[in-house]
Amino acid sequence: MSGHLPVMLNEVLAALAPRDGAHYVDGTFGGGGYARAILEAADCTVLGIDRDPEAIARGRKLVEHFGGRLTLVEGEFSRMDEFAGKTDGVVLDLGVSSFQFDTPARGFSFREDGPLDMRMSLSGESAADLVNNADERTLSQIISRYGEEKNARRIARALIAARPVTSTAQLAKIVSEAQGPAALRHAIHPATRTFQALRIHVNDELGELERGLDAALKILAPRGRLAVVSFHSLEDRMVKQFLMRHSDTRPRASRHAPDMGQAPRAAFRLLTNRPQVPTADEIATNPRARSAKLRIAERLAA
Repeated sequence: MSGHLPVMLNEVLAALAPRDGAHYVDGTFGGGGYARAILEAADCTVLGIDRDPEAIARGRKLVEHFGGRLTLVEGEFSRMDEFAGKTDGVVLDLGVSSFQFDTPARGFSFREDGPLDMRMSLSGESAADLVNNADERTLSQIISRYGEEKNARRIARALIAARPVTSTAQLAKIVSEAQGPAALRHAIHPATRTFQALRIHVNDELGELERGLDAALKILAPRGRLAVVSFHSLEDRMVKQFLMRHSDTRPRASRHAPDMGQAPRAAFRLLTNRPQVPTADEIATNPRARSAKLRIAERLAA
């Protein structure tokens, strides 16, 4: 299972505090790093979920190693309530795995040329389908919303003019040229935000996250822990708002506001008022961890 470093592993383990006889869900199995660490920390069981069939195939050796303590399911983590009963902990590591990012044929990165794909599940609409068929307004909205890209309209126009766009290198070149020489002086590559936006849309990542958080709420047993590692502001904002909405730290109603009746019972106790971030040592070892944020909450009794 080499090639993948689970981000903030020590912090996630401390949050979940694995114990003998407990049941855990690794909703984004990927390279199996979290699942392995949980299983090594206690005599417990783990259900690993991933919609990428290649991740499930890679995980078979880990299943053999741990025997009946590890079960893998190919599917979306938003359906974890269909796959698991009451659970003592859920971990979600959002975004792209290192395996996906480092495989040019998957089309997630512009570091090496590859087909413009970006599908985590290897099925459905690809990034090439989107870029070559969507109208300018739709492309612009996607790039603006999911990439938070200020030059979205200019980029969308350039992509349409260059059709057909079939490779990651071609896409990166078009996006870079559309933004002009000044964009090359920024710290991040000028195509980074556009790649992120297309990937998020193709995989419905924010919809998946919204549904996944609701599913985790359903299956977590009292005192069960939820640990979510996010990598950009859109994800972190969704996780923060979800936990605040369901937590015991919700702001009290103002005495000036009308009485709206009794508030619903809180479902979570927040264990991180602010997200944890990687240590400098971890970032030096694994630069991809630099933007990670970890939020943790504990399920309260229903």
